Amino acid sequence: MSWFKTEKRGNLMKLSVELPVVFIEEDETVIAYTPALDLSTCGSSRAEADKMFQEAVRIFFNDLVENNTADEVLGGLGWKRDEIKSSWIPPKISQESVGVKIPTFA
Repeated sequence: MSWFKTEKRGNLMKLSVELPVVFIEEDETVIAYTPALDLSTCGSSRAEADKMFQEAVRIFFNDLVENNTADEVLGGLGWKRDEIKSSWIPPKISQESVGVKIPTFA
């Protein structure tokens, strides 16, 4: 399960987040994408894509906190607030293959 939780300790805010990530290899590029935030980035290797992805997520959540827009942005992405646990629960995301018949022209 993915979640986003904030903890306030004195003047510091601690954020914790776990996200589903899809890594897509295209030629010399690896794309890292999470549908939970509709956020993607890329690198020249899996390790670089992972590093860039973590940085993009940090920037994303820092922006939410600094601008006090978590309700608007996460709510718009389908996340639900759990007031009791002071956390956010994302929409359920599953990955599966779906067969599609496509008409072709002779």
